[in-house]
Amino acid sequence: MALVIHSGKSNKNAYKTLIVAEYSGVEVKMVESFEMSDSKTPEFLKMNPIGKVPVLETPDGAVFESNAIARYVARLKADNPLLGSSPIDYAHIEQWIDFSSLEIDANILGWLKPRMGYGPYLPPIEEATIAALKRGLGALNTHLATTTYLVGHSVSLADIIVTCNLYLGFTRSMTKSFTSEFPHVERYFWTMVNQPNFKKIIGEVKQTDSVPPIEKKHAHVKEPAKSKPKDEPKKEAKKEKEPPKAKEAAEEEAEAPKPKAKNPLDLLPPSKMILDDWKRLYSNTKTNFREVAIKGFWEMYDPEGYSLWFCDYKYNDENTVSFVTLNKVGGFLQRMDLARKYAFGKMLIIGSSPPFKVKGLWLFRGQEVPQFVIDECYDMELYEWTKVDLSDEAQKERVNQMIEDFEPFEGESLLDAKCFK
Repeated sequence: MALVIHSGKSNKNAYKTLIVAEYSGVEVKMVESFEMSDSKTPEFLKMNPIGKVPVLETPDGAVFESNAIARYVARLKADNPLLGSSPIDYAHIEQWIDFSSLEIDANILGWLKPRMGYGPYLPPIEEATIAALKRGLGALNTHLATTTYLVGHSVSLADIIVTCNLYLGFTRSMTKSFTSEFPHVERYFWTMVNQPNFKKIIGEVKQTDSVPPIEKKHAHVKEPAKSKPKDEPKKEAKKEKEPPKAKEAAEEEAEAPKPKAKNPLDLLPPSKMILDDWKRLYSNTKTNFREVAIKGFWEMYDPEGYSLWFCDYKYNDENTVSFVTLNKVGGFLQRMDLARKYAFGKMLIIGSSPPFKVKGLWLFRGQEVPQFVIDECYDMELYEWTKVDLSDEAQKERVNQMIEDFEPFEGESLLDAKCFK
């Protein structure tokens, strides 16, 4: 009998097991036709008397509770690295799983459920729940400030479960303005959900733009009935007929979609530089880079429509571990995706030993670093930004060297060079 999981397709608790299965090389089939009403059938209640999902069918019997199911599947692979390489690793993995369940998942659900109508909505309780969630995220943020993964140097069971618990918050209630208080948690979450095995199960993840409105249709709170005066005669309210044309106009006005605000950069005068042409030239040049790509860049460059900027990481002393530094830069480039239409960038990780230096060169549409990028990408404030002075030949040569990954750069070797295009 194959392993079969009963759950809805978008259940973050089922994601835990399916992602573990991908990492472990274990086949787990999902009941494609599963409906939530199936969880109340006698057959399902034999597997889980509480009637909750997910439930895993195995040759040896059913397993319920999502963390237990994920652990079971992970243990099917001998010496699974998801479970750590030592007793202390395993203890820390269990520690973060419990922490996530109690401090993250419980508070995200406590915030969402009353708003969705599954319980009374009480503002003081919501305020306390959000405060507790922020406390948990703050602790997680502190831990992630110096590490890419929760335990060790690769993905563990803890990372899978914690990320799936964060998923509900990021996609349903925790807006960008909320999560920006926890930059290391943000970097961690987006790093995890973009790992191939995560992405295969979860797909593309989009952060919510708003907190769900308060729903009353399922609320367990009833409005007190208003008593009518006994002797008051019934009166029929006179309904004024709205003129048909006015009514139609009102309906059209209500249904008309709001025009999408244009990006200020789209309103700039046309530029002679076609950014995609430069990106194509950069990508296709394999030899004679100076003669072809660099020369082509300066021929295309429009100093009125575009500007060049150096960026220097402010906290290079913290860059003591190479893979953490590389992941930090990779996460920054990922979050810069919102500027892809308006920017080109090179990021150099410099040095043969720690601390590693991170320096960058960016080409932006317009004469300033775009404000919408500063507002949305928290990493921007971690760098010192300096506009390139093209009248200075030394700065212009520095631009050339950064575009072509010249080594040694400023007397030091390159650990890596990353391109945003």
